[in-house]
Amino acid sequence: MLPFDPIGEARRNWEANNWRAVDAMSAATSITRANQLVIGRINEALAPFDLTFSRFEALALLHFSRRGSLPLGKMGDRLMVHPTSVTNAIDRLERDGLVRRVPHADDRRTVLAEITEEGRRVVAKAADALADIEFGLARLSADTLGALDDAIHTLRRDAGDFAE
Repeated sequence: MLPFDPIGEARRNWEANNWRAVDAMSAATSITRANQLVIGRINEALAPFDLTFSRFEALALLHFSRRGSLPLGKMGDRLMVHPTSVTNAIDRLERDGLVRRVPHADDRRTVLAEITEEGRRVVAKAADALADIEFGLARLSADTLGALDDAIHTLRRDAGDFAE
């Protein structure tokens, strides 16, 4: 732990040098650092399940799907990650017996990832562990969480992350 706020120090340096967009720099840097902290807390809570957040998200997506299976390409789209990241996550989940690859019934070119019963059990327990730590945000009030979610939703929408 540093004895000072490095982002506050960066802000002072930007202001002292008359650089533009000080508020935006500070906010962007804070978001980036907060992401690192939250992911660290999440991954710590998921470690007993031998999961990372990306593997948890893939399992949860399969759990929530109607049939418990999805094409890997569709998973990448919904998780907003590169296809290679999905392949790597599914490789590991398959190795751990939490998903299996199955052929698509109607399209021989497509492979589906399908959650196993063990995968369903693990993802439910992992979701409980994340709820226990409130996804690493336990110290924030409900009002603060709502305001933060609203602000980031606006940021994502304005960046074209999704259609509204």
